[in-house]
Amino acid sequence: MNKLIDFGRKAMFYVRVLSGYEERRIRSYRLQLQQRVQQAQERKAEIRKVPEQIILSEVRRMVEEMQALNKKLDETEAAIEEYFKPIDKEAEMIMKVQLEGEEKTVKEMMRTMQKQALLEAADAEKIGRLQNADADLHKEEKTSISKHTEVR
Repeated sequence: MNKLIDFGRKAMFYVRVLSGYEERRIRSYRLQLQQRVQQAQERKAEIRKVPEQIILSEVRRMVEEMQALNKKLDETEAAIEEYFKPIDKEAEMIMKVQLEGEEKTVKEMMRTMQKQALLEAADAEKIGRLQNADADLHKEEKTSISKHTEVR
């Protein structure tokens, strides 16, 4: 009986092969396997992309945070500059006044030094004249003494 069943199975198999049923079944099974493999590969690629997408989204978020921070810094810097503008103007005016005062002082010192130099030059000239006059008197006395001694 087993032989009869085996023969029946083989006969049915041949009938299916000859009719093309088995071939279609094998093709269908192979197509299902290929689809499963393709789906598995797609899932695998998606899983690989997920960390990349996470990293990219994290990088984008960090860049946006940095841009927002830079914008806040620029706004804060502008606000600080606006706040200190009047103080800067006052400081500039004070510095101008101080520089003008220093320039006046320097000019007065220069005038005083020039006057002092002129006075010293005049004093030196007077001393030079007096010394020349003294020397001339001294020479005259010597010459007059020598004339007196000759006359005797």
